[in-house]
Amino acid sequence: MKRRTIILVLLAALLVVLASFPGLAGLVVDWYWFEALEFETVFLTSLGTKLGLAFGIGLIAFAFFFGNMHAAQRGIVPDLVLVSVSPNMPKIELTRLLRRLSWPVALVFALLLGLSGTGNWLTLLRFLHRMPFGDVDPVFGKDIGYYLFTLPMISVVLQLVVALTVMALLIVVPLYVLRRDVVLHGRRVTIEPSAQLHLAGLLAVLFAATGANMFLVRIPSLVYSTAGPLFGASYADLVVRVPVFRVVGVVALVGVVLVILGARTGRLVRNTVAAGALYLGISVAGMAAAAMMQKFIVDPNELVKESPQLEHHIAATRRAWGLDEVVTRALSGEATLTLADIQANSGTVGNIRLWDRGPLLQTFRQLQEIRTYYDFRSVDDDRYWIDGKYRQVLLAARELNTASLPTRNFINDRLTYTHGMGLTLSPVNEVSPEGLPVLFIKDLPPVSTVSLGVKRPEVYYGELASDYVFVNTRQPEFDYPLGDSSAFTTYRGTGGVRVNSFLRKLLISVRFRSLDVLLTSLITRDSRVLYHRNIAERASKALPFLVWDHDPYLVVTDEGRLKWILDAYTVSDRYPYSLPVGGGTNYMRNSVKVVIDAYDGTVRAYIADASDPIVKIYASIFKGIFEPLDAMPADLRAHVRYPNDLFRIQTELYAAYHMDEPDVFYAREDQWQIPSASPSEASGDDPFLRHMVMKLPGETREEYITMTAFTPRQKDNLAAWMVARSDGAHYGQLVVYRFPRQSLVFGPTQIVNRINQDTEISRQISLWDQRGSEVIRGKLLVIPIEESLMFVQALYLRAEGGRIPELKRVIVAHQNRVVMEETLHEGMARLFGGMIELESRPAAVAAAATGPVGEATETQIAELIGQVSEHYEQALAAQRVGDWARYGEQMRLVGELLRQVQEMVGGEGGR
Repeated sequence: MKRRTIILVLLAALLVVLASFPGLAGLVVDWYWFEALEFETVFLTSLGTKLGLAFGIGLIAFAFFFGNMHAAQRGIVPDLVLVSVSPNMPKIELTRLLRRLSWPVALVFALLLGLSGTGNWLTLLRFLHRMPFGDVDPVFGKDIGYYLFTLPMISVVLQLVVALTVMALLIVVPLYVLRRDVVLHGRRVTIEPSAQLHLAGLLAVLFAATGANMFLVRIPSLVYSTAGPLFGASYADLVVRVPVFRVVGVVALVGVVLVILGARTGRLVRNTVAAGALYLGISVAGMAAAAMMQKFIVDPNELVKESPQLEHHIAATRRAWGLDEVVTRALSGEATLTLADIQANSGTVGNIRLWDRGPLLQTFRQLQEIRTYYDFRSVDDDRYWIDGKYRQVLLAARELNTASLPTRNFINDRLTYTHGMGLTLSPVNEVSPEGLPVLFIKDLPPVSTVSLGVKRPEVYYGELASDYVFVNTRQPEFDYPLGDSSAFTTYRGTGGVRVNSFLRKLLISVRFRSLDVLLTSLITRDSRVLYHRNIAERASKALPFLVWDHDPYLVVTDEGRLKWILDAYTVSDRYPYSLPVGGGTNYMRNSVKVVIDAYDGTVRAYIADASDPIVKIYASIFKGIFEPLDAMPADLRAHVRYPNDLFRIQTELYAAYHMDEPDVFYAREDQWQIPSASPSEASGDDPFLRHMVMKLPGETREEYITMTAFTPRQKDNLAAWMVARSDGAHYGQLVVYRFPRQSLVFGPTQIVNRINQDTEISRQISLWDQRGSEVIRGKLLVIPIEESLMFVQALYLRAEGGRIPELKRVIVAHQNRVVMEETLHEGMARLFGGMIELESRPAAVAAAATGPVGEATETQIAELIGQVSEHYEQALAAQRVGDWARYGEQMRLVGELLRQVQEMVGGEGGR
């Protein structure tokens, strides 16, 4: 019998191990990943805190449940309860069975509570590392940090106490009934004295926790009230609910005394019912009183009664969303642009974006994907110094899409096709004679025709890379197509986890549920497995306590490496009086910038807002993973930008919260709105949120900014425009340029109406439509120049059945004049009367304006062609040995020489 028991126990243990092995394997493989990333502190701190919470809560819960069950089953049961399971088996004494089941039942309930408590691991850590905000709430005078870090922890503890007590009551009351210690006689309940004391103790804990919750949680939480006309404590909350909650809290504490006295006098049930009824009665009466005050006293005099609370709400919302630091500048609203103004802002006009992301992405996909298994997921805006000029560009990473591979199997998906290749980069304003974008970086491997080059073009980590792959295996890695053949490569980076033992190979095989990983002979001890390669997933895995912007963007460093920059936010839904947005968030800071290397997957996190208390707490919890922003390399720092999601929320809020006077805010006298897009324009989010390179009014040089426009509510004229600055020392500054309320400045909708009413434009669009072509209207650009505005809209034409939009016309508008020409410069020349000379002029326009370049002789052309051949041969030689830096440089020279030949040939033709 003993041997049989031992065998059963061993089998049960084996089953538990086998059942939990996949989870354990996943945990170990996660550890390998964090270790390779050098983020061990995140893994260990989060896991250790979760285990500590589970063990601590579980231990307390087990002791509490077992102790209560043991107390409920003490003594002799006068009337045994016997249960017959089968006629052939002896009857079972139920009370004895339940006594034996006490510890398993307590253990199950303890495990459930312990596991449920692990979700509060970050709440506990924030509480333990809490620090003050330095601001106090205007009602109770507590530091804001109390509401963000201490109050949530108090709430969790009290919820745990209530849960323990209620569950214990649900367990012990049936036990007492079964043992006949609690007997129902009609409406009368008889309770054995020791049972009364036990139940009174539990009920006293429940009443005490309820009273403490009222004083410590419910009253302070009124700063999040939505009962009034605004978010935060209203007049009725402060005048009625606060006193009522205090009375109710006192009643709950009185209930503690009543139930204890009831246990001693034999009146436990009567006293408990009396205390509960009094508690509920006062609560209901208080709710009714607050509702009546709101309806009969506050609503008829709402502005007078709510003005102080409204002032608190406005100030808190502005602080929590960073709107209190917005700089406001006034514009005259009467300026008329001249040719001299255009020339003085040549850097702005020379970077006007003619290519919208949507049409450009379609064009990139048709011209530069090259193979079906490559894909451009999105197009990013950025700025670079190119050939000595500050240029705004649009770029997209050419990523590998394994779902489009012609043959799907383990070797292709996991060992051969492992990475994307390079990117395509185009200036925002240059157009070829065919109406296509001019490409500064293109083809496979990437070739640059400008000073910006790519030396490490492989994209192992990106927005599409979602599958695990193995590198440094016996299977050659596909690098890029090379004519009718393919070029192969070997991974030379340090990314991923080394598969240097059979145990690791086994664990990885179990983690990814792939027997091929375990059985293949192509994976060696030098191989590495790369996983969590999607940059959004990778960042969230490495820093799970941050919230992420939806638009990561690619950067080419000075060394020619590709790196992704992601904006991360610290957020809270506990900021007093601040208005919450989607998901309940009412505090947000762009406190962290994260950089991920596209080749080796390195993750580096930089603190962008050192004044944010939340990120200070995270830096204290997870030591060593954050670096100051000054530590970011200069070539990456030059591409940091203000995040889109935060700016979008701030502009939506600022449309109302620029009114900081309660009476003005209440009446919505000066509320703004973000203009809506015309249905005929290219689709996309935020039609008037733009990244631009421009010179702001009063500044001396161009800079990279994010901009949006405002119109008065339910009006079409322009009221103001807002920018977020991204360059240098001005990074993060929000500036609003306001037009006088008495002036009329045409807004986007009015300009669109003028464009639609222009007979020349309407006739041309109708002519294209009649020929079966699809006309795509680009997004209307609002271009601030000095203290005035210019509007630009590109028109794209896509042939019937075609997929490549071609830029055919550019519409330029200023005040009440609208023109349409083939190029932006021709449109501005017609609008302002003169030839526009700019620093950054599109090549096609520059050639048309300046004409042939010099006298081109046959000898000079022949010499140039000879140099082209020489550099091309050197490029091929570099390609054969894998020297991509020299290859790119030689191809750049080839491009420059061919351009000179084209100009000379054009010059000969002109004469």
